[in-house]
Amino acid sequence: MAQAYDVVVRVARMSYDLAFSIKVFSALFAIMNPVANVPVFLSLTSGASDAERRRVAVTALIAVSIGCVVAAVAGSSILAMFGVSIDDFRLAGGLLVLLIALSMLHGSANNQQAPTDKERKDLDSADSVAIYPLAIPLLLGPGTIATMIVLGHSAINSGKEVAFTAGLAAFLLLLAASMLSAPFIGHYLSPKVTAITQRLMGMILAAIAVDMMMTSLRASFPGLT
Repeated sequence: MAQAYDVVVRVARMSYDLAFSIKVFSALFAIMNPVANVPVFLSLTSGASDAERRRVAVTALIAVSIGCVVAAVAGSSILAMFGVSIDDFRLAGGLLVLLIALSMLHGSANNQQAPTDKERKDLDSADSVAIYPLAIPLLLGPGTIATMIVLGHSAINSGKEVAFTAGLAAFLLLLAASMLSAPFIGHYLSPKVTAITQRLMGMILAAIAVDMMMTSLRASFPGLT
């Protein structure tokens, strides 16, 4: 009888952990959206070779992975140390994303965000493109950081660190697959399709930026609601 009870408890705990892993995976997928970010990645690396694009993808993945772990483990403590709230960070990130979105809508995102021909000759140029604006703030923005802080805190307090790690790892694998396969997908996209997609993604990014800023303003000025 005791063994049966232990089995039931163990199965229930596994189901509970699985649900938390799915929650982490789903939250990150909704915020970063690796499928929708493929055209953005191709736009930011327009004119680069496949090898350069893979280098950008790997560098961005490393930055996103480190950022997610740091945010989950010590994010709230770091922000409190500097006296910065999530809403403050969300507003700043929204402004950055809006500037990027406006450039994409005018078809000039590559001029502002991608490295120049001279910078492409520098070995560090791909890394700079990967960190900004691809990893930060497009992928690892205020929404992602806030989500990691909340879910990481919940996982630590409830002893679900393994479930949290599993959900995060599953999403990072999906993100890696989408970004590393972007150069292959790019061979089948015509310039016209890429231009249309770039402007469409610019509209989506602009909407996300406005939502981020409005959320921050509502928190700072409750009367706006």
